[in-house]
Amino acid sequence: MAVVDAGEARGYRPSATMPFKAEFRRQASRRRTQLALGFMVLLPLIILIAFQFNSGGDDDNGRNEFSSLVDLATTGGLNFTLFSIFVSASFLLVVVVALFCGDTVASEASWGSLRYLLAIPVPRARLLMVKLVVALAYSGLALLLLAGTALLAGTLRYGWSPLRSTVAAELEPTEGLLRLLAVLGYLAIVLLVVAGLAFLLSVTTDAALGAVGGAVLLWILSSILDQITALGALRDFLPTHFSTAWLGLLSTPVQTDDVVRGCISAISYATLFWGLAFWRFTRKDITS
Repeated sequence: MAVVDAGEARGYRPSATMPFKAEFRRQASRRRTQLALGFMVLLPLIILIAFQFNSGGDDDNGRNEFSSLVDLATTGGLNFTLFSIFVSASFLLVVVVALFCGDTVASEASWGSLRYLLAIPVPRARLLMVKLVVALAYSGLALLLLAGTALLAGTLRYGWSPLRSTVAAELEPTEGLLRLLAVLGYLAIVLLVVAGLAFLLSVTTDAALGAVGGAVLLWILSSILDQITALGALRDFLPTHFSTAWLGLLSTPVQTDDVVRGCISAISYATLFWGLAFWRFTRKDITS
């Protein structure tokens, strides 16, 4: 084979290896991708059906805060969407993002196909970049599917009504929709921390389940530590401390101080984790 002076095969272009579209289609054909995205569509429908079986009577503990949220959820499509986001943000979305970002490299190593990808050859940095972008794309798609399905199903069932919440005055539908989009944007930024942590673990271990589970467990640990008031100002440095700051986007007037801090914290942690992932992967021996 003819080679050029630089030692590369003639016509070889690192940027042409492992196209984004090919990896996107490859991940779309995987069962875990189909199940995860399918569940994002199914969850709002399950909640909607569950509301239909609600007898409307008080539970044994009386009309608590959660009961009031359920009542608000049935007053319009925007409120139903807000409820679906509320019940999913703290755990379900964390698991889904950890699944997409934690499984992407570790699964290749567990199948023994990672070394063959690098032997094509695909530059290590490009392989990581493509896999990360695809994982983030599917994570964002999952978030949009959840909110979009909830908005469509809720509007068809409960109508197009003003957005109501326990922390704000009634918002007109147009403004309410913009507030919900802002909430989704903030959640997407906060979940970058999970994406970064899961991706770092994915390049560290050959066990995909360990990468996914490790990211989820560390997120839960951070959430538990955040509840310990004795830690004082140290809690501000926990990645989960501002995870619920999106509630400020629903208040009247809008409270953005914690939102800004949360964005800075999330982007900083995500950048750190991704940097460590690239540093680790470009230096490790690939044997699987």
